[in-house]
Parts: sequence; structure tokens; C-alpha cells
Amino acid sequence: MELLQPIPFLRSPEASGRQWSLTDSLHYTRWLATHHYENFHVVSLLLPKRLHQDFYNVYAFCRWADDLGDETGDPQESLRLLEWWRGELRALYAGKPPSHPVFVALGETVRRHDLPAEPFGDLIDAFIQDQTVTRYRDWDHVLDYCRRSANPVGRLVLMLCGYRDEERFRLSDSTCSALQLANFWQDVAVDLEKDRIYLPRHLMDQHGCSEDDLFARRCTPAFRRVMRDAVDYAQALFEQGLPLSRMVDRRLALDIDLFSRGGMKVLDKIRAQNYDVLGSRPAISKSERAMLFLRSLARLAFRRAA
Repeated sequence: MELLQPIPFLRSPEASGRQWSLTDSLHYTRWLATHHYENFHVVSLLLPKRLHQDFYNVYAFCRWADDLGDETGDPQESLRLLEWWRGELRALYAGKPPSHPVFVALGETVRRHDLPAEPFGDLIDAFIQDQTVTRYRDWDHVLDYCRRSANPVGRLVLMLCGYRDEERFRLSDSTCSALQLANFWQDVAVDLEKDRIYLPRHLMDQHGCSEDDLFARRCTPAFRRVMRDAVDYAQALFEQGLPLSRMVDRRLALDIDLFSRGGMKVLDKIRAQNYDVLGSRPAISKSERAMLFLRSLARLAFRRAA
């Protein structure tokens, strides 16, 4: 049987009505994690092989929720489907046998690692919020969104790797929120196409930047000042989270350091183009990614030697 991405899967009576065994479900989440349209490596080769399937299962849950929110083309339909997805999650934690392959596979990971339902529910809340909230008042409002959209992923990663203490969670939250903000600032123009503005309203008002300027793609001096402050805010969060890489297993440490340095590199690229993210999207080249990897590896080696 052909394996399908989330929205085509829903539209396929054969896929939706199939009885999914555990073996087939694990194959499906692995396929989804390694064949999605995004050029995104879900599982680092540095992570223990015993955790690879668990990461595939968690990713598949997130991928489905994301596509239900952003790929239907109809906000009301997205809301309906996200509530259905929440119902499937609740049924899993209530002990009901799942029928959807993502939940068949995820159930194994939840039981093996004793994962709570809250981070999964928070992620669904964030995707629902994307359908209902398109403007943000201030930094507290933006960070409240990040608490549901990004921070649960970091906490799930830590729990899969055996860490559950509040100090590591706090540092992870800073890193994940910073990554979310870096993505927002990189994709200001992309989000405008969806009528979403994550730059806080108070910051735009403070610098005299109007929504009309954004939608007209006018990179005014006021917009540059807004972006400068927004980039600096994200930079500070990255720096708050950097100690986390010194508090985990060296293989996970390298991944965390790479994500953090990659996010900060995006901020550097925004600065380098004088904050004009309306005219062109800043991106990291393959050679820059390779250099980031080598530098992170060198930092880790230096710490071990010290």
C-alpha cells in the first residue's frame, strides 16, 4: 500500500479505513519522518539508535498536527480536524486501543518513556491558536504562544533522553522559544501571506511601524528598528539557554549546540541584510551548516579535554 502524507491520507478511504498493525504503524511514522517535503533531519545520527524510532513517532504526531492546521486551506476545517486529533490523543491516554497509525506507534513511545499528555496537548493548542489568533500584543503574549508551540518539543526530547528536572526544562524552554522566534523573524514575509504577524504590537507601535508597511513589503527605517529589537530579544533567549549543552549527554549536547548556533546564525544573517526580511528570506548555506557543525564539535571536544 502506498504511504501518504497527512492530508492525502485523510482523503484516502483505503488508508483511513485500514487496520494498522504495530509493525506497519512504526514503518509509517519512520517513512513520514524521513520523506516529508521539508529538508529536515528529524533524527541526528549522533543520537542513540535505540531512540530513533521514538523520535520518528513523536515527529509524526507533530507533523500531522501541523498539517491539519496549515495544509487544509480552510481554518474551520483545520479547527475541526485538530479537535479530532485531540480526541485521538485523549483516547490514547485513556487506555483505548488506537486505530490511527501515528497513535499506534506513539503509544509504544509513551509507555516506554512514561511521557505525559500535556506537551502533546500543548502542541495541539498552539496549532489551534494559529487558526484563531493572528496578532500579538506584547512579548508576554508571544512567549505564551511559544510555551505551547515550541517548548513542548524540547521537553519531549529531554524526556526521551532521560532528563526530567526543572533546571534543564527551563534552559530548554529558552532555547526552543528562541528557535521559534528566529523562525518567525526569518519568515515574516511568509507569515504575512497567511495574515499572521508575530512581531508584538507594542514593539511596532513603539517604533511607528504600521501593518500597512508590512503588507506593502516596505522595509522602512521603523521596520528595521522593530526587527533589530526583535532579533536582540531572540539572541538573549539563545544565550540564556546555552548552558543546557553542558548538562546533557555529549551526543545530545552536540545536537543542542548545533540548533542553538544555527538559530543564532539566522539572526546574524538578518543583521547582515540590514533587517530587510521583507525583500528576501535569510537562509544558511550548506557550507555554513558544515562550519557550524565543525565549530560545535570543536567546542564539545574542548569541554571534554578540559
